[in-house]
Amino acid sequence: MKKPEELDEDMTVTLDLEDGSVVNCAIITILEVEGHDYIVLMPLDEDGENDDGEVWFYRYSENPQDPNEEPQLGYIDDDAEYEKVEEAFDEYLDSCEYDELVDAEEIDD
Repeated sequence: MKKPEELDEDMTVTLDLEDGSVVNCAIITILEVEGHDYIVLMPLDEDGENDDGEVWFYRYSENPQDPNEEPQLGYIDDDAEYEKVEEAFDEYLDSCEYDELVDAEEIDD
C-alpha cells in the first residue's frame, strides 16, 4: 500500500465486515498519529458513490520484511485514540482545502 502522497484518487479496498457483508471503500489517506499509522476509508455504495460523507478509521500496518504481504487493518476501540485520529483527519482536510485555495489563487495570477 502506498503512503498518502503516493495514493491515487481512485484506489479502493474491499472489506469483509463482521456481519458477513462486503463493502468496497475508497482509500482517502493514511495518517500518522503518535507514531502509529491509520487508514481513512470511505464506504461506497453499489454505484461507487458515497452520498453522506461517512468515513471509517482503522489502525494500519504493513510488514516491513515483506512488502507484498497484505496490509493489516485493526479496529480502534479506545475513544481517546479515535479522537486523536479524527483530529488528525480534520487537519488533513483543512490542509487539502488550503492547498485547493492556493492552487486556485495560482491559476488566477
